[in-house]
Amino acid sequence: MEDLRDSSWYATIIDGRRQSINKGNIQMIDDVLINNASKELVKDLFELMTDHKLKQVDSVTIEVEDVKHVKKYIKKVFHIVKAAGGVIEKIDDILLIHRLGKWDLPKGKLDKGESPKEAAVREVVEETGVTVILGEKICSTWHTYTRSKKYVLKKTHWYRMKCVSDTNMQPQIEEDIQDVQWMDTDAVRRALYDSYRTIRYVIQEYNKM
Repeated sequence: MEDLRDSSWYATIIDGRRQSINKGNIQMIDDVLINNASKELVKDLFELMTDHKLKQVDSVTIEVEDVKHVKKYIKKVFHIVKAAGGVIEKIDDILLIHRLGKWDLPKGKLDKGESPKEAAVREVVEETGVTVILGEKICSTWHTYTRSKKYVLKKTHWYRMKCVSDTNMQPQIEEDIQDVQWMDTDAVRRALYDSYRTIRYVIQEYNKM
């Protein structure tokens, strides 16, 4: 559990005891804090996320009284997938991949018995051909989607990495990656303008380090 930021940091604050979000009747923007969240409210939140109705939200912080009970409920309702990826540095540049029409960061699912750190390095090498040195953890992100009419909840661990060699840099075509490019800060900002909000959040947290 992480400590909550000062309430003034959040653009939207919702009291789960008095407010409902199951119909998307509350406008949520930027950074959102949900206090006193019940397991039903958490489920409603993930369904809204899956239906792409939170396009103006950068992050959601959930405060619950019984963490173990809510986690157990979430694991029952959602299929949990774990993944890992990295922000790779080369002097002042960052490595981005272009996949399915959007600029993204290299990442992928954990293999059986694999740690997030091991998976992050492996996925970076596989998707970009760049070898790296693993650094500190940046953050974790969550996103949801549906598969075979079932909700999937993916947790991705993100790590800072340094480039060792990009001699063999190339996109992993079989994973629908069309391009791999080093970009400076301005280019990254432009590239991610129309990308995924979770990726912009990862870069935002990376820039704070």
